[in-house]
Amino acid sequence: MRHARRRIVRRVTRLAAVGGLLLGSAMVTRAVASEPPDPSAAPGATVKSAVDTGAGLVERLGTSRTAGSWLGADGRPVVAVTDEEAADEVRRAGGRPKMVSHSMNELKSATSTLGSAPRVPGTAWAMDYRSNEVVVRGDSTVSSDDWSKLTHVADGIGTFVRMERTEGTFTTRLNGALPILSTAGRCSAGFNVTDGQRDFILTAGHCGPNGSVWFTDTRGREQVGSTVRQSFPGGDFSLVRYASGDAGDGADVVAIGDGQGVRITGAGDPSVGQRVFRSGSTSGLRDGTVTALNATVNYPEGTVTGLIETNVCAEPGDSGGPMFSEGIALGLTSGGSGDCASGGTTFFQPVTKAMAEVGVQLITAAPQGAAGQQGAAPSPEPSASATQSAIAPGAATPGSSAPVGGGVEGSQLLSRLADPRNVGPGLLIVAGSLVALVATRFIRAEQDRKAYQRYYSATWG
Repeated sequence: MRHARRRIVRRVTRLAAVGGLLLGSAMVTRAVASEPPDPSAAPGATVKSAVDTGAGLVERLGTSRTAGSWLGADGRPVVAVTDEEAADEVRRAGGRPKMVSHSMNELKSATSTLGSAPRVPGTAWAMDYRSNEVVVRGDSTVSSDDWSKLTHVADGIGTFVRMERTEGTFTTRLNGALPILSTAGRCSAGFNVTDGQRDFILTAGHCGPNGSVWFTDTRGREQVGSTVRQSFPGGDFSLVRYASGDAGDGADVVAIGDGQGVRITGAGDPSVGQRVFRSGSTSGLRDGTVTALNATVNYPEGTVTGLIETNVCAEPGDSGGPMFSEGIALGLTSGGSGDCASGGTTFFQPVTKAMAEVGVQLITAAPQGAAGQQGAAPSPEPSASATQSAIAPGAATPGSSAPVGGGVEGSQLLSRLADPRNVGPGLLIVAGSLVALVATRFIRAEQDRKAYQRYYSATWG
């Protein structure tokens, strides 16, 4: 009876071990073969939802009843409105209204008047939605006489134009993610784009005129391509056509240093208050927030309008570098004041406007289910409808990481293997089952050996 019970226990243990092996193997297989997580579940989806809600309300209510929108500290859209009916509509849409005295039409009229005044290099202005003012800044190169004349123009507009002096100088950042060099200086490779037939680098316009030839080395032996389209001043973007016509592997990744990068999944427009990231070959990865939109900067070389104003720092050599958030391309580094030791103001060319102007699209990661194929058109941008679930702007991240220069398949496989919800328990079950099988086999062998000894000991006396 005792031997029969032992045999039953051993058989049950072996069956459980085999079942464990099958279950664990199935869990590991599922983890490796499963699709990557849905990007719409990422925090960036709710940030984009809040941005879109605010922009949609401003468009629907009109510029005579609103004065811009921004992200609040809780991640909800805040819309500046001029009447109670507009405020009620903002509340119904899930946003938070703020009553202001001056409409967008008045703010735009003020900037138009400033733009019509005699140009003063070293000055910049932008609409501050949160304070309902137009802020005019003058750097250290602006003389007292020029500043006095500009102040007189501002006084004629109204008290909602605020004058500020700033340290440093407003300059372009000529000299990126990865550096590209020409006789004009060093700039950054911004985003890879395509027209469907050939691939290009979208970078800053002030980096060089049409015909500029770009290299990756200081000796001029490794040619990247040449500039075929430029906008500067006015705008600040240009197209560098790859010499080979092809951007190659990893074209959807922007470098952030130490051989790492961020995968770009689409393009969009930022909102005031949104946390953003910038990468440059001089100062690396830096972050900050958007402080204003539609900014105008009077560089020594000329005036550029429609820029994104931020408190992200930048230094010479960072020009053309990409600005992004949650994997969404937002802008190209144009210029600013200050540095990354003392801080400062940096302006960016909106990437959506630049792409529309030159007729190209971002090269992004292949859509899910099409692994191994690189799409020329942007993959669907994250979206979400629950505005109330928007995360705080400060919780934003650059986006999903990826190795610079390709490696998409390997990185996706590694991320799945590292998922403890699937592979970890599966491997644990497999290991436990193997131990159980080995143990039952060892116990059986040991019992057979002892039985053999007892039998022959009794036989031989």
